[in-house]
Amino acid sequence: MKLKTPLTEKKTKELKAGDKVYLSGYVYTARDQAHKRLYKLIKNNEKVPIDLNNSVIYYTGPAPARPNQAIGACGPTTSYRMDEYTPALLKRGLKGIIGKGPRSKEVLESLKENKAVYFAAIGGTAALLSQKIIESKIVAYSDLETEAIRLLKLKEFPLVVINDVYGNDYYEIGQNKFKETR
Repeated sequence: MKLKTPLTEKKTKELKAGDKVYLSGYVYTARDQAHKRLYKLIKNNEKVPIDLNNSVIYYTGPAPARPNQAIGACGPTTSYRMDEYTPALLKRGLKGIIGKGPRSKEVLESLKENKAVYFAAIGGTAALLSQKIIESKIVAYSDLETEAIRLLKLKEFPLVVINDVYGNDYYEIGQNKFKETR
């Protein structure tokens, strides 16, 4: 399925755990330190430096770009490290998250409550994934270097829906299917 940002609630309701998606459009990058700063601003009722409404955040810290490339290797990082901060961002309108690995019960509940989805990008393919990124610019926290918040423009970036707005978990579905075949 081809999907474009912004990622509205109408679009998230059409997605099901296990769907393969090719995402195009603009997404933000943010990792641990950027999340910590965003969370602090939200908790203090201060303005955040990016527009979270109907946005997608990709958990990645890209490598520097080589000549004639928009970005260097850009693979997903382990998502659970952002679990403490994710519900606050979802309440502010974030509709999609890209990472790898399972999420906490609190994040899963917040995804359902806020009609948002969690996508997985395939780990170990950072150099290949970077070929689907056609623009990159730092938009906040440049002092964090590779963990700065960037705005990326994606073209058919390959993803799998892991957690949908209905509470389905593709990791759990896959494990159950495996157990049934044993």
